[in-house]
Parts: sequence; structure tokens; C-alpha cells
Amino acid sequence: MPIVTAQTPRRAEPFRAVLAFLWRHWWRHPALLAAILAGMTLATLADVLVPVFAGALVEAVASAEPGDRARALDAALRALGLLALLGLAVLLGRASAILAIIALTLRLMAASGAEAFQRVQRFSADWHANSFAGSTVRKISRGMWAIDLLNDTILIALLPSALMLLGATLLLGARWPLMGALVAAGGVLYVVQTVLLSLRWVAPAARLSNAWDTRLGGAMADAVGANAVVKAFGAEMREDARLAWLIGKWRRRTARSWHRGTVAEAAQIVTMTLLRIAILGAALWLWWHGEASPGDLTTVLTMFFMVQGYLRDVGYHISNLQRGVNEMEELVALHATPLGIEDAPGARPIAVGRGEIAFERVTFRYGGHAEPLYRDLDLRIRAGESVGLVGPSGSGKTTLVKLIQRLHDVTEGRVVIDGQDVRGASQASLRAQIAIVQQEPVLFHRSIGENIAYARPGATMAEIRRAAELANADDFIRRLPRGYGTLVGERGVKLSGGERQRVALARAFLADAPILILDEATSALDSESEAAIQEAMGRLLHGRTAIVIAHRLSTVRAMDRILVFDRGRMVEEGTHAALVARPGGLYRRLFERQALELTAGA
Repeated sequence: MPIVTAQTPRRAEPFRAVLAFLWRHWWRHPALLAAILAGMTLATLADVLVPVFAGALVEAVASAEPGDRARALDAALRALGLLALLGLAVLLGRASAILAIIALTLRLMAASGAEAFQRVQRFSADWHANSFAGSTVRKISRGMWAIDLLNDTILIALLPSALMLLGATLLLGARWPLMGALVAAGGVLYVVQTVLLSLRWVAPAARLSNAWDTRLGGAMADAVGANAVVKAFGAEMREDARLAWLIGKWRRRTARSWHRGTVAEAAQIVTMTLLRIAILGAALWLWWHGEASPGDLTTVLTMFFMVQGYLRDVGYHISNLQRGVNEMEELVALHATPLGIEDAPGARPIAVGRGEIAFERVTFRYGGHAEPLYRDLDLRIRAGESVGLVGPSGSGKTTLVKLIQRLHDVTEGRVVIDGQDVRGASQASLRAQIAIVQQEPVLFHRSIGENIAYARPGATMAEIRRAAELANADDFIRRLPRGYGTLVGERGVKLSGGERQRVALARAFLADAPILILDEATSALDSESEAAIQEAMGRLLHGRTAIVIAHRLSTVRAMDRILVFDRGRMVEEGTHAALVARPGGLYRRLFERQALELTAGA
């Protein structure tokens, strides 16, 4: 079963990219990072010294002569007191480091999540059209939690392990160079083996498992979001089968990842066992040759068991590091993905007074298309003029308004509003000057009042109600149990198509923008709703530069001018009466066809 999903471009070196991303965010909080490093260094150095004083305690007891037990007891008690102080140092160091890492992690999670959301919001319309919303949300949330795992793994686990290995090597090597070399060589061999197994063998399988996990989340969100369509076609079994196929692929990829992890762990256990035998054998050899006392043996054995504990955990921590990188790389890739449409350097807010729009020798092609949709298109829409756009599907009507909004950039030429190239304006300021009512208006799962006020967040309730009245929406809203406080459901599913359209019109009224775009605003409505909305549209058009995309030609009959498009070319323009009177014209053919359909329907 083929699956088509949008994939964020994957960087060639995710491990390096993730660590670089993490470092940049760490460096924003140098005081917290310094507190963590200082606390973990203090705690680990205290641990490194524990075997030394444990050996001193055993040496004091073992070497005590029958007549000199008081001196031996005094030496043993001093060693015991120092061990207690070292324990206190470990406690204080780790506690301070953990408190600091909690603060650091929460700040990094909040910042990375907010930054990813801000970036996704600014990705191009094409990016959003080709991406699953559920997958994108999963990438962000999973990446945020991966920061928690990586911070703990690197700062509280791997850093102390490295310090312990270095300290043990120096302390043992200072007394027995061969022992120090053995600890260093064995520890480095174990770490290298663990890193290679985790990053080169386990990580690729885990990365593939995560990719299928993302697809699975996206497919679930897609099916749940389109549940009305599933029910309409009785396709529950079909969606069950599709999900079962995805779960099967995810299960097999995840099983392979987990099996590889098990094999890697077994290899680590073998290496650790060999290292244990080598160090204990060397300690016995030193004792046999009189180069180590019982206290020295205690120091060596205690040091080994502490190093072993740290190294044994290194395997687990490297696995966590690999897992954290796998889970975070999609979030990092979002930050590396180009926005598609970006504000030009030094972009300034656009100043729209009159609202005149001009296309000057515009050529535009969609990415991957050899032939342009528009070639050298020249068009001028006067300030305050209402213009209808008609033509067959795919003729370029909707693309025209997307270029005005700068949802796409022209390939050649320029689009100007009141003499200002839209590419030189900040996108937010440009779109704030354009009110749009779409064929399928999108509402937030918020109250009706909040949806209307989205055009102007500071609007008063009186202003919201006035906008609703102008849109012929106030009556139906007041009949609802909670009025303007009624939640509309996801994407407005609790409202009918006509009700959603009127809420969108009210939002446009409240925006009070100088430029208005109506995109097939009545094409999917019943006659009664269409009449109410056309009446509201008449009020909305007044005093604005308006562009109306229409499938039903009755919508554009009263326009000042009608532009007829066919395959990216403007083939006709004029008033409704002039275009209908043109023999053989495209507009006339479209008009006659709709008239025949209405007659046949009657």
C-alpha cells in the first residue's frame, strides 16, 4: 500500500547537527551551564577520591600492631571522617547540578518548542500543503522531550563518567603506571565500542523506526480529522486496514531497532567482563610481587568497581544519547528547512492608502513545472474597483490572488500595491491590508466571538456584533445556546457551511482592510444562504478594492469589470453585459452553460 507523506529534508550528519543545536541553546544560559559543570565536577572528583580513603582506612586497620591500636584507630577514624565529607560533597554537587539542569532543561524545551512553532507558522503555503499537521506536531513535541533526555544524558551521565575514567587513570597511574594504562585502555576500548555500536549500527534502525512512528501519527491525525468523509463512504474498515499496514511496518522497524540494541548490550557486557578479569588479575599480580599492600588492593578494587559502575552505565547513556539524537533530529531539521517565502532584508511595513494593484510583466511557474502558468501578464486593478475573476478550473484565478498575498513569489516581473513591490514589504503588514473570505472558511476550535475577533484582537464585543450584523450572522448566532461564546468545533464543524461563511464574512468586516478577496465564497451554498451572503458581500465590497473569484457567474454580474482566464492567460475582460454580448467568447459559453443547467434543474 503506497503512502505519500511530506518529509522534512534530512541533514547529512544528524548527530553533529543535533549537538550543535543543543550547544547553541546551552550557550544562551552560561550561568546555569557553569553551575551544572561545577556541581557535577565536584561530585565526581569526590567520588574519585573515595577509593583512596577507603584504602587508607583498610591499611590502618590491617597494619595495626597489638600495642599500637589507638594510633591505627585514629588513622581509620580520620579516613572515615574524610569519606563522610566526600559523601557530603557528592550530595551538594549533584543536588546543585540537578537543580540547575531542571531550570536549563525547562527553558530549552520552552524555547525550542516556541521557536519551532514560530518557524512552522512562517513556512510557505506549499510546505503546509505537502505536510501532515499531525506529523509536524509530533516532531515538535517529541523533539522537546528529547532535549530533556539529552541534557540528562550528556551533563549528568556522560560528563561524570568521563571525569571518573580520567581521575581513575591518573590516580592509579601515578602509583602503578601499568594499572593506569590498563584502566585507560580498557575504558577507552569499551566507550569506543559502545559508541560505534550505538551510532553506526543501532542508530540507523532507530531513525527508520522514528520515521515510521511519525508517519503513523500523521496518518492517524489525517483519518481522525477527515472522519466525516470516512463515515460518508462507510470506509471505517478501509482506514482500519490502512492503519494496520502502517502499524505492521512500524512494528517491524521498531523490532529491528530493539533487537540491535540487545545485541549491542551483550557485546558491552562481554567487554566489561574481560576488563574486570584483566584489572583484578593485575591487582593480584601486584600483591603477589609485594608491590601492593592490603590497603592498596582495597583502593584498586574500590576504584575498579566505581569505574565499572560508571562504564556500565555509559552503554546505557550512549544508547540514550543515540535515541535522543534520533528523536530530536526532526525538530532540528525543521529549523534547517528554508521558509520558502521570506521577508527581504530590511523589509518595511507596506502603506496601503488607495489600494491600487498592478501586475507588471509577471511570469510565474510553480516549482518543478517547465512551462509557466503566467507569461508577461500585465494587469491593473484601480483603487476601489470591484473585479470578478472567472474561468475554467486551473486557469490561474486563485494563483493570481496568492501572488497578491505573496503566498508565492513571481518568477519574473513584479506585483505592486499603490506602487510598492510586495516583495519589499513585510509579509505580516501586507496580509494585514488584505481581508480574504475563502471558499471553505477555516475556523479555530474557539468561540464564535473569538473567531470573528481574530481579524482585530482588540475589538470590543459591540464591534464584533456590528460586524456580525453586517454579515447577516447576528441572528443565527444569538439563537445558539451560548451565543457568541459558542465553541464551533474543530475547523468549525459544528456550524453549517452557510453559517461558517457568514462568520468569515463578519471577520472580514471587522478587519476593515482596504483590499478584499472573495474566493468562491458562495459556490457551495444553498440558495437561501447564498442570497444572505450576497447581500452581505454587497455591503462589504463598498469602498474597497475587491477581487471576487467566482464559479457561479451570478456572483460577478454586478462587478465593475470581469476578467476571464484560460490556461494562465487573460483572454477577455469587460462588464457582464459586454462579455455576454460577445459572440463565441469564453464568458458567454460559461454563462450559457450555467443557464442551461439551471433550466434543466428547474
